[in-house]
Amino acid sequence: MSRFLVVSASMGAGHDAVAAELGRRLRADGHRTVHMDLLDLLPAGAGHALRAGYRTALRHFPWAYEAVYSVFFRDRGPVGGLRVRAPDTGPLAACLEPRLRRVVEQRSPDAIITTFHQGAQVTGRLRSAMGSGGPPSTVVVTDFAVHRQWLHPGNDLYLCVTGTAASHVRAATGCPAKVCGPVVPVRFTAPAPPGGEGTDSRWAGELALRGAGRPAVLLSAGAWGVGRGLTSTALMLARAGHLPVLLCGRDEKLRARAAGLPGVLALGWVHDLPSLMEASAALVDNAAGQTAVQALAAGVPVVGYRPIPGHGAEGVLAMAAADLTEYAADGPALLRSLDRLVGPGPAREERILAGRAVFGTDAARLVAR
Repeated sequence: MSRFLVVSASMGAGHDAVAAELGRRLRADGHRTVHMDLLDLLPAGAGHALRAGYRTALRHFPWAYEAVYSVFFRDRGPVGGLRVRAPDTGPLAACLEPRLRRVVEQRSPDAIITTFHQGAQVTGRLRSAMGSGGPPSTVVVTDFAVHRQWLHPGNDLYLCVTGTAASHVRAATGCPAKVCGPVVPVRFTAPAPPGGEGTDSRWAGELALRGAGRPAVLLSAGAWGVGRGLTSTALMLARAGHLPVLLCGRDEKLRARAAGLPGVLALGWVHDLPSLMEASAALVDNAAGQTAVQALAAGVPVVGYRPIPGHGAEGVLAMAAADLTEYAADGPALLRSLDRLVGPGPAREERILAGRAVFGTDAARLVAR
């Protein structure tokens, strides 16, 4: 039995979801875990302000977030055919490193795992400072396009979603990097038993009633309901003969606006998402985050469209380049993709098989080894 300190950050829901699933798997194998939100280490109120500023930029000033991402996140200059820049750290990581050190000294974990890019900077600095006297650190990279804030040579191991991402990490840091695929709960790949809790009967019936023969297409907006033209995309899909199901996350204002649109089903936070996915024909994604990889695991074809700036746009393109999803550059292209993917046929089967093939080795087992 080992003790793991799992470091995440409540910036949206994706990083926390991966951390929670890793913790569940480690505990199932007999290990102990302690979870920590990196933002809680900041001075009082600073974590909330950082999260609110990020959310506001994505929602209302995407051009500003794109500018910040370009300066502080995007890699510069080719190295071995890869866009890599030597890793660096900023003042936030320098502020957090001594605070994390105090947590490590108090809890004495056998190893640290982080699922957040700024966490990778902090654990890398801490590992470099403590040397062999500190616990080894593993970075579980949740992005398909690895920006430079993930990269620090002080970490012991990187676990990545694709071979391209792992090659990028090795070239930039010199650290060992293995491919494990995305980390999603097993319930996305194992349908619920008939009549059991979480069964898809509710969603299958509701979507059939709402759709009246129209295939249900999910539109993902993340936990914060972020995206360009979400309601206009939903209306376009409805007019094209689909039942658009807009996943508004925790944005009740977006849900209220979308609820009045003809032919559109607007949902808030969905607790039984695996069941909803099982009853749906496709997902339109704008961020290459957890909802997209959960759909791949559930056998739901994914089409990237109107991605959010920065990591979202790069991730959506990287998923399509890896042949895991399709990318639609405009509305007509989106409708063409959906026409091929929502109904039975070879195009749909090929896309499902390609998506499921990305899931490989259990990340928790790699960490424990």
